[in-house]
Amino acid sequence: MRSAHTVEQVRAAEKELMDRLPEGALMQRAASGLAVAIADLLGSTYAARVLLLVGAGDNGGDALWAGAMLARRGVAVEAVLLSSKVRVDGLEALRAAGGRTVLAVDAHEPDVVVDGIVGIGGRPGLREEAADALGRFPGVPVVAVDVPSGVDVDTGHLDGGHVSADLTVTFGTHKIAHLVDPAAQACGVVHLVDIGLELPAAPVEALQPIDVAALLPVPSSFAHKYTRGLVGVRAGSETYPGAAVLCTSGAGTGLAGMVRYLGSAADAVRARHPEVVVGEGRVQAWVVGSGGDAGAEQALAEALADGVPTVVDADALAHFRTGAPGVVLTPHAGELARMLGVEREEIEADQLGFARRAAAEYDAVVLLKGRRTLVARPDGRVRVTTSGVPWLAVAGAGDVLAGIIGSLLAAGLDPWDAASVGSWLHGAAAALASRGGPLTAGSVADAVSDVVRTLLP
Repeated sequence: MRSAHTVEQVRAAEKELMDRLPEGALMQRAASGLAVAIADLLGSTYAARVLLLVGAGDNGGDALWAGAMLARRGVAVEAVLLSSKVRVDGLEALRAAGGRTVLAVDAHEPDVVVDGIVGIGGRPGLREEAADALGRFPGVPVVAVDVPSGVDVDTGHLDGGHVSADLTVTFGTHKIAHLVDPAAQACGVVHLVDIGLELPAAPVEALQPIDVAALLPVPSSFAHKYTRGLVGVRAGSETYPGAAVLCTSGAGTGLAGMVRYLGSAADAVRARHPEVVVGEGRVQAWVVGSGGDAGAEQALAEALADGVPTVVDADALAHFRTGAPGVVLTPHAGELARMLGVEREEIEADQLGFARRAAAEYDAVVLLKGRRTLVARPDGRVRVTTSGVPWLAVAGAGDVLAGIIGSLLAAGLDPWDAASVGSWLHGAAAALASRGGPLTAGSVADAVSDVVRTLLP
């Protein structure tokens, strides 16, 4: 599991560890990991140039000590001091190793710029002096210390100027801004350095392949189609029959034992999926709303009346009211904006905050689709999906996702696990189907079985 902790949690863990270590030892661990990451990025330290942008606080200290280590390996290190309160011990170490301090206007063009401007406790935005120093060398790779300066660490929010890093080297644990957009987009590749922190449970996490494998509902030797779960799909309409086909494609990936379809697109579903049973009957979970058009409200009411876990998607979202148990809501930013009575731009700027708000207000698991899809529980815990690719932004992909989640619900996963595992599989299947190029929604469904095969022993 990739865990992301809050600033308060990290600071408490650091204090506890520093109380047990010699003075300065924790910073040395962090600086050493930072120096190694910068050296790896450079490829060769011979004749390389590194520019440190140094602010007050520990991130600036990490940059200075790492700069000293690099200077001892032959790197020409210059430091622009953006505060009068930089770490004196780090500055002395840098100078002793042959590094030097310069004004931003006098700095040589570097091979790498190191952002040690603001620490994890800094406010969003950059001061003008810092932004000016950063902007002097466009196109030069930027390595951020712990987090890109200017981002809101605990929310992933951006407000004003900020660093856009190519590589972020963080310490002890991931922070929320590393996983949650829009701040995650500013982090580039995130490299975690273990410094020995002991941390509590994280409020935000991201499933890894080993976690998904452990959660997958694998059939026993005595399983049959009914024990593996029967998922029902109420999707599609005369206007959008393809949504029914794609939703049943997601539901019929083999994660559950059987798929039942109710709706006006029965002929299209049969033509594509002859194994799908059309007609009334019992189910262990419903998927409702994909392409439902004017019939979505009635389809939702009938599905909820069964009292089984339900995925509420697309057109059905506008008709859902709080109080139904076992529900997963799957809005994109525009749909969530309508559900909460705010503007889409507000959702996109504070995805974590609004996903949590919706989960609490609707008392349901909320899956907010995006580059980094968020799956929020009513208690505030969140999982982030990191497995997708940009080519997944294609019509019908959400219909497939709803079907996948429904099949996992029918197979016995609880709503939070079903939504987060389903989202991870959806993203991984897209990466496999894409192979670096365009894809279609149907190809994502077709690739799910291959992804599952790679996860299982």
